[in-house]
Amino acid sequence: MGETIDSISSSTHGSGIDGDPNPSFNRLPSESSLGPTEEEEEELSNIQLGPKCSIRQHLEKDKDDESLRKWKEQLLGQVDFNSGEETLEPEVKILSLTIISPGREDIVLPLPESGDPKGLWFTLKEGSPYNLRFCFQVTNNIVSGLRYTNTVWKTGLKVDSTKEMIGTFSPQLEPYTHEMPEETTPSGFFARGSYSAKSKFLDDDNKCYLEIKYTFDIQKEWPSD
Repeated sequence: MGETIDSISSSTHGSGIDGDPNPSFNRLPSESSLGPTEEEEEELSNIQLGPKCSIRQHLEKDKDDESLRKWKEQLLGQVDFNSGEETLEPEVKILSLTIISPGREDIVLPLPESGDPKGLWFTLKEGSPYNLRFCFQVTNNIVSGLRYTNTVWKTGLKVDSTKEMIGTFSPQLEPYTHEMPEETTPSGFFARGSYSAKSKFLDDDNKCYLEIKYTFDIQKEWPSD
């Protein structure tokens, strides 16, 4: 989710109250969710990471280092070298995004092939804990430093910015699953209403595999089925 509900946690990590006109999401602190500032991220985007390698070249490099060789073999253990021509560029496809909240059925968010979701994408109940879980598939080559970013605005003001490092993954047939740290939606009169957000999935080369811009609501109650 450009930045999905998982990033709905405010940079101040405060909890919304009735008297706060800028309510924020409250999430559990996690090292994996701590990321660089916008200025640091811009500097990182200018870093040259060196030439890419094919999967076979990854295995050939440092082959005399036994511990590194074993780590690479473990990472690439499910790769079929005979399945086709090797490519340098990895490909990541986000298969599904799901909101998980205790006592509720999972909310599976549709990912339109044509672009961003049209209209209201989902509605959350104020003061409710939730997690965002996404499923993705990696093909062609190793993806390094896959990360998720999310930014949320309310009435034109940024109320949250989240960055989550997901990790490095080898290509395989089976999809991967990652679950974000728990967050709690703000509560109170000023917390209710419509939000806009943008989520991205990027790698170390700042290649963007998915960007979504969407809107969602926070209301007093869950929407009726």
